[in-house]
Amino acid sequence: MTSMIVATQNLTKRYGGRTVVENLDLRVPEASVYGFLGPNGAGKSTTMKMLLSLIQPTSGEVHIMGRPMTRRTRRTLLRGIGSLIESPPGYAHLTGAENMRIVKRLLGLSQQQVDQAIRSVRLQNQMGKKVRDYSLGMKQRLGIAMALARQPRLLILDEPTNGLDPAGIDEMRNLLRQLAAGGVTVMVSSHLLGEIDKTATVLGILSQGRLIFQGSRAELMAASTPDVLINCTDPEFAVSRLGSFNAKLTIDSEVAISNLDNRQTAGVVAALCAEGVGVYGVRRHEQSLEDVFMRLTAGGQL
Repeated sequence: MTSMIVATQNLTKRYGGRTVVENLDLRVPEASVYGFLGPNGAGKSTTMKMLLSLIQPTSGEVHIMGRPMTRRTRRTLLRGIGSLIESPPGYAHLTGAENMRIVKRLLGLSQQQVDQAIRSVRLQNQMGKKVRDYSLGMKQRLGIAMALARQPRLLILDEPTNGLDPAGIDEMRNLLRQLAAGGVTVMVSSHLLGEIDKTATVLGILSQGRLIFQGSRAELMAASTPDVLINCTDPEFAVSRLGSFNAKLTIDSEVAISNLDNRQTAGVVAALCAEGVGVYGVRRHEQSLEDVFMRLTAGGQL
């Protein structure tokens, strides 16, 4: 587990008879941006809180930086973790600088550490303003500065782009990339698939408390079989003859068939030609991360 900054084994959380997270085996490599994806209610926030020891798991293990997270090790391990969970922290009636001074005093940090964290999120020209006058994006960046001030090896962010405008989302994306390039491992949950697709180097997809995929984007796309689309002279007849394959007619009058490998595709084309249907085009649907995500979380199979 030492090559992974986060590793869990059979991590489970139940509330009464309701299982929120079930048997998670997370693997988060060092210096990566780990995109933690899932619909609302999938168990992402609960998982992150268990990693931070804010919630105790019902069963299973959490290892951070190669060490088990226990009551004995918790304090030491948390020194190497920064986090932003739910709403941004900070006192609205104080300035950004005053908020950072509180963090400095509570954590026993140097001024150099605080200044570096502020520069990392590019807030150095806004620290004299009261936090209540910050935009949501500025509040998020201040929260990340607070998390970065202790110079953590691991940064855990729960939906950091919530409520941000496109410019704020772009800023957050660039910040996460810069942090990973500087050696900080970032684990970020989100339902904005497009943003995670542009940022994450490793993906974990959670559905109904279960981890249904973990790996690189390339591995995810390679494991998924996109629909075959057939252009032919009589698509309605073709669909009627391919009922056993659950063929469907698209709005562009193409015949769409799911879960066909290349050999099966060749067989379908041959069968149509034998029926007198002229086939003049065969291609696979160009799928996005969102297409694969929706298929997975709706109960589909890769």
